[in-house]
Amino acid sequence: MTSLWMNDAQVPARLRLTPGSRFDTVVIGAGLTGLVTALLLAQNGIQVAVVESRRVGLGTTGGTTGKVSLLQGTRAQSIAGRHGVGTLAQYLAANRDGQDWLLRFCDEHGIAYQRAAAVTYAQSEREKRAVRAEFEATRAAGLPTELIDDLEAPFPVYGGVRLIEQAQIDPMAVLAALAAEVESHAAPIYESTIAQGVHHADGELIVQTEHGDLAAGTVVLATGTPMLDRGGFFARLTAQRSYLAAFRVPGPVPHDMYISAGQPIRSLRYHPTPEGDLLLVGGSGHEVGRTDEAAAHADELLDWTAAWFPGAEVLHRWSAQDYHPVGELPYVGPLLPGQDDILVATGYAKWGLTNGVAAALALAGRLTGKPPAWSGTFTTWRPAELRSLLSGAKANTAVAQQLSTGWLRMLGGGSASMPEEGCGRVERHGLTPSAVCTVDGVTTEVSAVCPHLYGIVRWNDAERSWDCPLHGSRFAPDGTVLEGPATKPLARRAVLRKDV
Repeated sequence: MTSLWMNDAQVPARLRLTPGSRFDTVVIGAGLTGLVTALLLAQNGIQVAVVESRRVGLGTTGGTTGKVSLLQGTRAQSIAGRHGVGTLAQYLAANRDGQDWLLRFCDEHGIAYQRAAAVTYAQSEREKRAVRAEFEATRAAGLPTELIDDLEAPFPVYGGVRLIEQAQIDPMAVLAALAAEVESHAAPIYESTIAQGVHHADGELIVQTEHGDLAAGTVVLATGTPMLDRGGFFARLTAQRSYLAAFRVPGPVPHDMYISAGQPIRSLRYHPTPEGDLLLVGGSGHEVGRTDEAAAHADELLDWTAAWFPGAEVLHRWSAQDYHPVGELPYVGPLLPGQDDILVATGYAKWGLTNGVAAALALAGRLTGKPPAWSGTFTTWRPAELRSLLSGAKANTAVAQQLSTGWLRMLGGGSASMPEEGCGRVERHGLTPSAVCTVDGVTTEVSAVCPHLYGIVRWNDAERSWDCPLHGSRFAPDGTVLEGPATKPLARRAVLRKDV
């Protein structure tokens, strides 16, 4: 499950954290938001360091489709319906600034990208209403979209809304250049370093990591979902998993960037290579940990592509995790109301290449006293957030159901047999829930209880991981943390077998 972008990426080794160091700002997370924030702060003379739990590019940014678009599926009608056309216009202004900054950075650093039209299309008659609603919302907010009845595509299309002169990038090429630029300003990036907590001491912040502590005046959480529970953002986000694949096809590849207006999501773009254009297809998503058939979701993409692009050859398969805000707008600003020392950015709803840069512009503007004009739309504690309470209540009712269902499953007991290769199951040994799986000939038993808020994890058969259905934490077969908000691993119980 390695993304197309990571396949040939050159990721240099980076510095080891020196415990006891102090910086004006510590950014946690080396994705697009974290690296752009760090660069903007360093360019303004602020001493900054970046802490990354894994490697640059192994998070959401490195798994994206690489679309840099202001037309974002059916996001415009959702935002306008919740907050009004004026707020939508501000949201689009933020995304336009994010898009402009990102493409200007690409121009200045010789990073190739392609201009392409973005299309939200109807894949059935019933989706035509959503397409028209997106057209009306975007036009009302000032986007020069056009409504199209006929689109030339090899798959079913019942019209669409189109926006020209958008762009597509190789996100890993951008992250590599950003990381190099950050380090050129004497700002270290500490990889393979899990941030485990942040607390106040002697008038400053202490960032606790597995390799020692760092002191900071300000901390920026750019970790997908905040790794601190203060502010309750885990309850204001829904974690979503999506699947992607890159294909070589015998015929022509569409050169517009497509995304369907309804479910199942189908997202397409091309990627140029010296051997010819590749086809990228994404979608078939689900809420993290809330399916027993993740592999079936991933396989849907292959089946759909084979049906409409006969002879398509799979070259790469991967996945990505995104967070949808219950209030529809990104959360960017103080972790707690009125406290600017810990800032957060999250909730991009799968459109992080524009929203992520816009968030960085807002965060850096806040810290340097030069916030963008639209920054009030990208905030964490807007008064209108009260309108999102109903959505939040619905989301957390689902969380409570997942919590109780997971523990009720434990009433059955355990099994004497070991799972087959690539399989995992949750069982009870006495009063203890255990997660047992076999991967690459090794059968491992770990605690089945997520250390975040004690949900019972479920086996992801597409990615061979343990996923928590409460708030999207994910763990490797041996219990290692892959995604937050959990910061601690699943407790290791035993390695039961190793085939040599």
